[in-house]
Amino acid sequence: MFHQPILKGDARRITVMQGQARASNEAGLSLTTVLGSCIACCLFDPLAGVGGMNHFLLAEPPQGRGAGELDENYGAYLMEVLINQMLGLGASKGRMKAHLYGGANMHRAMLKIGTINGQFAQSFLERERIPVVHADLGGSVARRVEFLPALGKARCRSVAAEVVAPEPVQRAPRATGDVELF
Repeated sequence: MFHQPILKGDARRITVMQGQARASNEAGLSLTTVLGSCIACCLFDPLAGVGGMNHFLLAEPPQGRGAGELDENYGAYLMEVLINQMLGLGASKGRMKAHLYGGANMHRAMLKIGTINGQFAQSFLERERIPVVHADLGGSVARRVEFLPALGKARCRSVAAEVVAPEPVQRAPRATGDVELF
């Protein structure tokens, strides 16, 4: 973990949005994102000084979806995109290391999407023989992640629930009376 300020001098910050992957070897560049049930995988090659981050919503497309269909919302696609971007900047897959963040289960009544996402990311990295050097997955709170790709250093902070909580839905009063179906 890094403890120094991220931005100093002419440093730049890029927000990695859902469905994106960004790789860089630029000294002073910071990649940042905010996650709930989504996953951010931060990969880096310490020897080449190349790193990157992706941000995916779901692990894989549902069964029965068209074969070969690519969708930037899925980890199955964005993990490959990030690796390929890094290889294009001179990284070696055999030297890559990973940090994983996110995978919170934000709503108790919903499917455990965050857990499924986290399990997918860990399995993918294991299959690709990329070691995970740090992971902060699960729980029920959002996270803010900052990553220095050229150095492979990351910082993850929990985000207070009231900062990301959706506004309550105002429901119309229940209608009463007879209903006629056609």
